[in-house]
Amino acid sequence: MAGPAIASLEDALTWGGGLAVLAGILTLGATKGVLAYLHRKQIMDMPNERSSHSLPTPRGGGLATTPVLALILLFAKSPAALLGLGALVLLAVSWLDDRKGLPPAPRFAVHALTVIGFLILLPGDGLVFQGALPLWADRIVTVIGWLWFVNLYNFMDGIDGITGVETLSLGLGIALVAGLDHAGWTEQLIPPALAAAAVGAAFLVFNWHPAKLFLGDSGSVPFGYVLGGLLVMLAIEGQLAAALILPAYYLADATITISRRAMAGEKIWQPHRKHFYQRAVQGGKRHDQVSAAIALGNVALVGCAWLAASGQVLAGAALAFVVVAALLVVLQKWAQGGRA
Repeated sequence: MAGPAIASLEDALTWGGGLAVLAGILTLGATKGVLAYLHRKQIMDMPNERSSHSLPTPRGGGLATTPVLALILLFAKSPAALLGLGALVLLAVSWLDDRKGLPPAPRFAVHALTVIGFLILLPGDGLVFQGALPLWADRIVTVIGWLWFVNLYNFMDGIDGITGVETLSLGLGIALVAGLDHAGWTEQLIPPALAAAAVGAAFLVFNWHPAKLFLGDSGSVPFGYVLGGLLVMLAIEGQLAAALILPAYYLADATITISRRAMAGEKIWQPHRKHFYQRAVQGGKRHDQVSAAIALGNVALVGCAWLAASGQVLAGAALAFVVVAALLVVLQKWAQGGRA
């Protein structure tokens, strides 16, 4: 389980850096082994009319990324260690879904149990919305928001490199904001955040376009759970604005797209190719071009989160709105076959 509490920023950076290096090395080795296993068993994602790829590609990278991330979290010297246990539960259910297919209801029930279980076991009774809501309402809204984040992380895993880019960006962004804020146990978020970033970066070696391996639900769902949990913990320590700014592009793309599908009467849990980033690929851009554009947007969002965490909340939020709007406009133009 987690080691003794981190006492200083220097301690957090030292321990976090070591865990990140270990996480990266383990991910590279584990992913290489999993890739060989998937080839041997012929566990492939076959192209269809809803796919963004054209060749059969092994699917199941989460068999490597999730165990590594869970193992590292258990030694992160942070309350975030509890997230490692939930990630393993989600790995088991998501792998079964990847292989056999599960109805939405039992999948969602397990997601809810892992989210609620973490909030119950999390030390203290800190409020995500900083007292704007009573504790019971704060927890209900947090559960709903976190569940949405877990599922949108899965929805957004639709082109080469995008999940690795988002995981790397969020991990580094959370670590940066946590390093600026010395309240409570915020510094203890640095090691798990850096470890998550390292796992995402290492997976990109195999998932950058043209991808040799897809993550699958067994990877994207646990990633969403862990990163969502770290964002919740960041918000509890007073950095709600930064916690919303860092994943702002993912939140916007997924929420707008799913809302449109719901209003059109579509089954929102079924695969599709209507996200902004997917339509940009359909418009002629390569996967790596779209993922790189999102990475650049995320760099700007990290800067906006830093601004908000430094006390300039309105400025950071306003700039984040501009960044996300600009990124969506660029992707929309690409979807139409135009130049940004």
